[in-house]
Amino acid sequence: MFAFTALKIDSSKLTLLSLGVNGLLLGTAAVLLGWICGRLFEGLPFRATGAWFTAKWFKHFILGGGFGALTLAFGVLILFASGAEGFVLNPNKAVSDIIASLVVSLLVFGTAAAFEEALFRGYLLQTFSRSGLAWLAIAGTSIFFGIVHLRNPHASLISTANTVLAGIWFSLAYLKTRDLWFVWGMHLMWNWTQGSVFGIEVSGLTEITTAPLLREVDAGPEWLTGQTYGIEGGIACTIAIVASIAAIWFLPLLKPDSELLTMTSPPTDS
Repeated sequence: MFAFTALKIDSSKLTLLSLGVNGLLLGTAAVLLGWICGRLFEGLPFRATGAWFTAKWFKHFILGGGFGALTLAFGVLILFASGAEGFVLNPNKAVSDIIASLVVSLLVFGTAAAFEEALFRGYLLQTFSRSGLAWLAIAGTSIFFGIVHLRNPHASLISTANTVLAGIWFSLAYLKTRDLWFVWGMHLMWNWTQGSVFGIEVSGLTEITTAPLLREVDAGPEWLTGQTYGIEGGIACTIAIVASIAAIWFLPLLKPDSELLTMTSPPTDS
């Protein structure tokens, strides 16, 4: 999921450089603000933000990337198997252009996803979790996550509902690991696989990936494929995310760092 409104940039004057820089600066600011609030109000160390290099950070990042890519691929498989969407190798771009686009878009999607996760799954969700009210923060942040995507091109009722569902997906992924690495990997690879590999619009946007590996052939219907908004505007996305939520929540290989679990859980009675 990708929202220009969250980054507060005029999409008509957008450049890849400004996207990357804005995502980096705003993501850093969101993490630092969360740390300052946690330090002032609760005496928590920086690692409580979930952005520190704990023992499981790299494992969680890689697993998150895998979950994000596989979830997107499952949604695409639904479309391909139903005949609603097909793909061809990009015939109009040189190999060097495609490689450059894959690398640059990975960086841009990476900084944007880091910002959105630090904002939506950062201090607010973590604080409510410590208060035993994680469900309230999940509901509030997921609805807001959907709202900030409303101004994206070709947004619809289905795309907004799916974005809210994605907010729940990302929130539950955070609660499963209690760090931002897993959910950042999910968000990054969902967007990158969608736009840069399959050539599908990412939340209605096509500017980020200038030369995708594949080109989609969208036969519709819109309620299934999302068409000009991308897969997030159709129910294939809904099915894929619901399946991924179940997998993340019930698979035993995802376990939080014990210290982070303690720092993000309600206090227990002695």
